[in-house]
Amino acid sequence: MGRRLARLTACGMTLAAGLAMAGCGMFGQPGNGGSSAPPNTVAQGFKIGLLLPDSTTARYEKFDRPLITQSIAALCPKCQVVYYNADHDASMQQRQFDAALDVDVQVIILDPVDAKAIAPMVSRAHDEDVPIVAYDRLARGPINAYTSFDNIQVGKMQGQALLDAISTGGDPERGPIVMLNGSPLDPNASDFAKGARSVLNGRVVIGKEYDVPNWSPEQARLDAVDAFTALGAAKVIGVYAANDSLAGGAAEAMRDTGVRKGTPLTGQDAELTAIQRILLGTQTMTVYKPIKSEAENAAEMAIDLGTGKKVKGSGSGSGTVDNGTSSSIPARIVQPAVVTRENIKETVVKDGFWKVQDICVASVQAACKAAGLS
Repeated sequence: MGRRLARLTACGMTLAAGLAMAGCGMFGQPGNGGSSAPPNTVAQGFKIGLLLPDSTTARYEKFDRPLITQSIAALCPKCQVVYYNADHDASMQQRQFDAALDVDVQVIILDPVDAKAIAPMVSRAHDEDVPIVAYDRLARGPINAYTSFDNIQVGKMQGQALLDAISTGGDPERGPIVMLNGSPLDPNASDFAKGARSVLNGRVVIGKEYDVPNWSPEQARLDAVDAFTALGAAKVIGVYAANDSLAGGAAEAMRDTGVRKGTPLTGQDAELTAIQRILLGTQTMTVYKPIKSEAENAAEMAIDLGTGKKVKGSGSGSGTVDNGTSSSIPARIVQPAVVTRENIKETVVKDGFWKVQDICVASVQAACKAAGLS
């Protein structure tokens, strides 16, 4: 039974017993089940649900989960994080969302597997006065806050880096490129592709394009093999991969099918293997997204909402977003950065995202030395 329904039932029983109505106030106070009682406090602590979409993408378990948990602990030591990972399964995430509500979380940080499919659960949370912070991906439904990166800008960065790299070899229309976009269920994926296309359209020949379900590296490899076979591996002059997992699959396909070594390949997320590929010359760039700032935003917004405070947006744009269900949602947008072989030390190493000893394993030692990393 949801808290709102339970409260209604309790109030009805109170009325039947002829008791006062003082305890059955109006609904609508975010973070305290809609009662007229005082909202949650940091001193007392409360439960915060954290729903992440998958464990395949390295960032979620390596960075997002611990950083969000640490940020919450720093701001609200007595708050409890109730964690779920959906492993790319939208139906599982809906069940996890339901479970979070049933254990009385007071606010939820949500990174949806499927931004549209999760909307009914977001509506249920709204009905039970449980605020939602959409994290990284903009969920549909009546959410209360959002923090992410400028995803169209990420795509533009990828597209420009690819165009620049292709152009160093001559006419950027001298051969086809292949585009490996992210999951069609992820709204960020369409933004990345939109941003990349805003740079690439009319400047390059897109020979083949694929939307890769669940951001699967293996499916990206298969799609890339299909593309290189159809187009002719020797003719392909560049590959747009929307993130580093897809880039990993593409790099394997490029090697196995005979695509020219050093053919430009993009990525995103600054995964360790991607940084190593960049050093080895089998990936051109990645987009580094300061997840620590995003995690801190999510924690602060969740605690503010849970304690009944107003959340404010910040960053690029108006400080608000529209998710198609709600308008003027407070948003905090973090700036990403392009990482190439030349600035690894000034970006991911300087920020402590990766240590030199993590990057420079035996197989990469020579490349690290050449890049001034060891």
